[in-house]
Amino acid sequence: MPDSIAIITARSGSKGLPDKNIKLLCGKPLMAYSIEAALKSGCFNKVFVSTDSKKYAEIAVSCGAECSFLRSAETSGDSAGSWNVIKEVIERLELSGEHYDKIMLLQPTSPLRTAEDIKNSFALMEQKNARAVIGVVEPEHSPLWCGTIGDDLSMDNFWDNRYRNVPRQFLPVFYRINGAIYLITYDELYSENMFSKGAFAYVMPKERSIDIDSELDFIIAETLFNNNGGIQ
Repeated sequence: MPDSIAIITARSGSKGLPDKNIKLLCGKPLMAYSIEAALKSGCFNKVFVSTDSKKYAEIAVSCGAECSFLRSAETSGDSAGSWNVIKEVIERLELSGEHYDKIMLLQPTSPLRTAEDIKNSFALMEQKNARAVIGVVEPEHSPLWCGTIGDDLSMDNFWDNRYRNVPRQFLPVFYRINGAIYLITYDELYSENMFSKGAFAYVMPKERSIDIDSELDFIIAETLFNNNGGIQ
């Protein structure tokens, strides 16, 4: 198997939910679930946590991940994009002679993603000879039943009349990116457009696609995890 790395992005602080990446979910720091799933999958030569915090780094290491350096000032701010963080990790590791053919970004805010999801995304990449595999989920409601409203709250032309009286089961199926799985080849890391030919969707169920950004999301994740019997 080509050399592969999982990079878990866990910046400290959060405006919506303070310290959400280490907030306890069913007794464990949130980031622990992504670390454990990555380790359990057996798909990686290295599981690395990228953080700007020594405290977070210590927690990451205690959960079984590696964290041999902290983020630079450029990738520690609110505006730092995830892929710039990934590039920084890859380039720092290359200075030590490490090279990885496949890279998986695992956001700690997707704690219900499982080791099987990780393994299945690798299998899909091999099956399709893909450049990228990205987790998606069917949205709760079809975007065809959504619309925009003006400042005056008018609902004139709220939606496309072609779909106004179409039963839900006959609508085209849409998907949204769920944030749980981003698997790419090394070359794709420096491409202009990840969502082009050679990228494939890994479809996940709603119950494993929760993306924690608020206290409500956290409560939902905790409920789902408890109802699932704690299966990771």
